[in-house]
Amino acid sequence: MKPEGPLPRHIAIIMDGNGRWASKRDLPRIAGHKAGEVSITEVVRTASDWGLQALTLFAFSTENWNRPKNEVDFLMSFNRNLLRKRIDEFHQRNIRISHFGRREKIPESTLKEIDKAVLLTRENTGMCLNIAFNYGGRAEIIDATIGMSRAIRENPGILQSIDQKSFKSFFYGPDAPDPELLIRTAGEWRISNFLLYQMAETEIYITDTLWPDFRAEHLAEAIREFQRRRGAGV
Repeated sequence: MKPEGPLPRHIAIIMDGNGRWASKRDLPRIAGHKAGEVSITEVVRTASDWGLQALTLFAFSTENWNRPKNEVDFLMSFNRNLLRKRIDEFHQRNIRISHFGRREKIPESTLKEIDKAVLLTRENTGMCLNIAFNYGGRAEIIDATIGMSRAIRENPGILQSIDQKSFKSFFYGPDAPDPELLIRTAGEWRISNFLLYQMAETEIYITDTLWPDFRAEHLAEAIREFQRRRGAGV
């Protein structure tokens, strides 16, 4: 099933369609999020097995705080429990976990699991799994600008050497390569404030498949489309 030929180094995924998946089955929205756990686990395993350098999953955006409180509370516990259940497996797979996003507003219990996963896997040398949680592309650019401003105040001499590479050093994941492929499920044609700075040259692949139905074969098809585009020089 693994596509032949060069794979993208870094794939980013907007995991969309959980609510619609649940609505089609007359289930509450949280049932769709629960069903999406299978897709998350399979995609992480597959991407790691295929040797991707990085995988970034958009788990919770800065805009998601506007959702109903019961859904927000569920997503906090869902992501906390998912890490708790899968961290040993991911660690054994030599996956390194990183957190992209702001820490404020995240419940202490969820932050604890995120920090535990980051600390446990920080020496791993396999695929980097970036969890974009309480993440927004605009917020990241603002935070990077604030961080750069502080650095300039402390050392004004660096101002003349600021370029794209040094600016990116203030981002949440400064060492992550820019994503070569963005996958968005559920047929939506938006980037939704995701990795705005990093996606200047990213290929975008949209699939109608809802996230809870997304499996390794869908990931393979997205990669083959990426390969076709790059092969054609698009």
